[in-house]
Amino acid sequence: MKILRCPECKGELELKVEEEKKEIEQGELLCKKCSVGYPIEEGIPNMLKQIQR
Repeated sequence: MKILRCPECKGELELKVEEEKKEIEQGELLCKKCSVGYPIEEGIPNMLKQIQR
């Protein structure tokens, strides 16, 4: 998590977990600076799809 940054503004990302088994299955990476969210689906973060908060 320390090396991941928001592609929009390079801000720090916060992890929000919705479903976790051995790994995170569902959740979101949320930028603390610009509030853009990036979903995690089936264990894969999608850094292209943006959800404006």
